[in-house]
Amino acid sequence: MFTSHDGLCSIGELAERAGVTVKAVRFYSDRGLLPEASRSAGGHRRYGPEALGRLRLVRSLRALGLPVREVHRILDEEDEAGSVLEDAVAGQLRELGSQLKALRWREAGLQLVQECPPGERAGRLALIGALAAPPSTAPLARFWRSWLPARMPARATAAFLEAAVPEPPDDPEPAQALAFARLNAFVTRPCTGAEQPRPEAHRTAGAHGPAVLYAGLARAYELAGTQLRRGREPYAGEELDSFVGAYTSVYGARDTPAFRSRLARQLAADPRIDRYWELVTEVISIPGGPPEPTPGSAHDWLFAALDAQTTAAA
Repeated sequence: MFTSHDGLCSIGELAERAGVTVKAVRFYSDRGLLPEASRSAGGHRRYGPEALGRLRLVRSLRALGLPVREVHRILDEEDEAGSVLEDAVAGQLRELGSQLKALRWREAGLQLVQECPPGERAGRLALIGALAAPPSTAPLARFWRSWLPARMPARATAAFLEAAVPEPPDDPEPAQALAFARLNAFVTRPCTGAEQPRPEAHRTAGAHGPAVLYAGLARAYELAGTQLRRGREPYAGEELDSFVGAYTSVYGARDTPAFRSRLARQLAADPRIDRYWELVTEVISIPGGPPEPTPGSAHDWLFAALDAQTTAAA
């Protein structure tokens, strides 16, 4: 309780008891966060006993970084479950997480420029400068959307993009940041849709074939990825059968030695985007650790198994 005869206190006394400045109390009052009980004859603000607790709560909420509008909503709509406060804190945590991720990417970019030889700094700056912080995956998604068959169903496209487009790490090592910058440069270099390399299967799969093909390939890549993590050399097994089956299901063919031989020749002649997958591996793998499998490395493992099998049979 305040000691004045009317149980109220001045703005100065309230500020002193709460450990804040008079300017802060006036700021909160002007924005409706701290209602005054009355005004003195001279027009000075007077506050009731409940103002001290409310002011301390406002100060605590502001110390958490909550904007004034959120503090206002919490004070005005506070309920027993505290859902308004929980929502505000959750939103602030999301925003703070995004800011921290951006700062980590900026730090990695600065380290890349600081550590590179002077003759490479201009090129390195151009790579890093082309990225937002944190970087967007939109250019990578656009690259693949222009590469995929035009009649690819939306669900199948989304599944492919999930596997093909790496998420930028929240706390990147400089090498990962450089790989992502190079990946961004790779997909944004001048290249018309007509010049994009496409495999033969895109032209022969028919209306529903692309979705069937990529669903089958996804299963084969997952199986091959397990063997890649184990360090297994390519071999003819369940993984290769699944890989070949993805193509037989699209072409309406039987899995025969002759079909496998034709498929091996076709895949050998298909254009490749090896550099993309090399950079993806650098982005998603922990520096110094074993490389993480990608659809590209899984495809190479499966093709090597197919090529070895058909060569031996010939």
